[in-house]
Amino acid sequence: MGRFYISCLFPASWHFSFSAFTCPRPFNTTFRQLTALALVVVILTLLYVLLVLDKNGWGRLYQDKGDRYFTKLLDMEATDIKNPYLNYGIVIDCGSSGSRLFVYCWPRHNGNPHDLLDIKQMRGRNRQPVVMKIKPGISELAATPEKSSDYLAPLLNFAADHIPHAKHRETPLYILCTAGMRVLPENQQNAILEDLRTDIPLNFDFLFADSHAEVISGKQEGVYAWIGINFVLGRFDHISNGEDSVVEVKVPGTETQAAVVRKRTTGVLDMGGVSTQIAYEVPKTVSFASSQQEELAKNLLAEFNLGCDAHHTEHIYRVYVTTFLGFGGNAARKRYEEHIVHKITLTNRLLGQKTGLTEEIPYLDPCLPADSKDEIHQGGRTLYLRGLGDFDWCRQIIRPFLNKTNETSTSLSGVYQPPVDYLNSEFYGFSEFYYCTEDVLRMGGDYDVAKFTKAAKDYCVTKWAVLKDRFERGLYSRHADLHRLKYQCFKSAWMYEVLHSGFSFPVNYTNLKTAQLVYDKEVQWTLGAILYRTRYLPLRDIPLDNFKGNHAHWRGSSFVNNHYVFFGCFLVVLLSILLYLLRLRRIHRRTQHHGRKGEAGLPPMPDVA
Repeated sequence: MGRFYISCLFPASWHFSFSAFTCPRPFNTTFRQLTALALVVVILTLLYVLLVLDKNGWGRLYQDKGDRYFTKLLDMEATDIKNPYLNYGIVIDCGSSGSRLFVYCWPRHNGNPHDLLDIKQMRGRNRQPVVMKIKPGISELAATPEKSSDYLAPLLNFAADHIPHAKHRETPLYILCTAGMRVLPENQQNAILEDLRTDIPLNFDFLFADSHAEVISGKQEGVYAWIGINFVLGRFDHISNGEDSVVEVKVPGTETQAAVVRKRTTGVLDMGGVSTQIAYEVPKTVSFASSQQEELAKNLLAEFNLGCDAHHTEHIYRVYVTTFLGFGGNAARKRYEEHIVHKITLTNRLLGQKTGLTEEIPYLDPCLPADSKDEIHQGGRTLYLRGLGDFDWCRQIIRPFLNKTNETSTSLSGVYQPPVDYLNSEFYGFSEFYYCTEDVLRMGGDYDVAKFTKAAKDYCVTKWAVLKDRFERGLYSRHADLHRLKYQCFKSAWMYEVLHSGFSFPVNYTNLKTAQLVYDKEVQWTLGAILYRTRYLPLRDIPLDNFKGNHAHWRGSSFVNNHYVFFGCFLVVLLSILLYLLRLRRIHRRTQHHGRKGEAGLPPMPDVA
């Protein structure tokens, strides 16, 4: 007969073995052996309770951290193009400097009408995102619109090579044009779009309707960016019991009904070189100081439904989004330099001075690091600057550039801004908000205004020679260069003023995170675009009975069925173990009986299997 050994991870004195002659029955096992078996049963039971039953406690923690960890790993894997249930979508971002193609993919919808599609970027065999960019921008074809489809052909061929051919006919293609096309006259825009709508269906089998090619507004682009970031952060997921980050939303058209409680979304701050943008959800109905302000606000508030059914009003979001041209970091510096030129010219003329005209008599600039040198070239003249490195003085000088007014509920240039619940809100700051805090100051992440201002002041007053020495020793981010070092003092002051004086964020605000990536992903507005434009597609995969039922019932029925399956399997396993032990016991008794007969001189009986 075979002998089995059980040791696991218990102490040596707890190890035991069994065979047909030493059956591990409760009657012939030691107390420690019984304790070990009981401990294994208890641990397995606790794991089941924590990870399966307790979805609102430890189970939710596991889902939030463990699932996202595994999701992150899966997102890095090459897309399984042999999966017949995988769907694909294409978005081409036609920008001012070039056009970039993104290919997305998603599995069949999970059947819950309250969920968006699980859309991710497609990855090729090299595990890199399927992305391709060409230059120049499509707006350069304004004089030759008939070449527009040929211009995009390399991008579309690239997508066709990666997407399984059998999926082409059901793969939606969206061509969305932004800043470069917006500045063209409408007739030139239409000529380019008409060429795309006519020729692309002749050469490619993608699902491409006339409405899939358009010039989107800055407001649409901002909304798409907001959707994409909140989707990656999981802010459109369902709330769990004990969820802290929730908000009460008064859905338009349901004033007589109770407020909807859902996950708190995050706001977005983005400061580029030319413009600054802000976008955030406005959960409650706002009041206006005047009818004129109300009329202006209509162009800045976007209401849209992310549900796959227009009747599901609980998925309506009201988002404030606006872009401020001229308020980016580089544009602000240019305006500041124009201010300096005007100031120097006027002062020298009135006082008969030559400040800034030679290197020996430079203009002392508080917004440059101490002892650094700079030049302004304008109108064939050169003005010479030397840094003073005074952060507070710099802030005072550039504050008027915000064009703030005394009207209530306004921000930069007196533009309407609905109130922000600073006690229950969260914002992510991208681009210059991240560069200002991380590249040199190495403070990216959670924004602390006291630490930031101290670090900015210390940087500004540090001698230029010391800053260059630190740069050459590699003490700053690899993205930092001498241009960043020279204008870090100014841009830190500008970022501070835009955030706290322009957008009126309190100086004790603690829920701002500056970032370059979200969960290690570069989130493009194109993700939000395809999420919004495919929101009705889940209807194909949702059975009618599930669609009519409510979300709680749908989740609950699956949960109960899982319990039946588990306990059924548990009973089968338990019964099998009991039958095996009874068989071992019978064999053991027969063996003892044969032994007694042998001792009495009787011939042994043959073994019975």
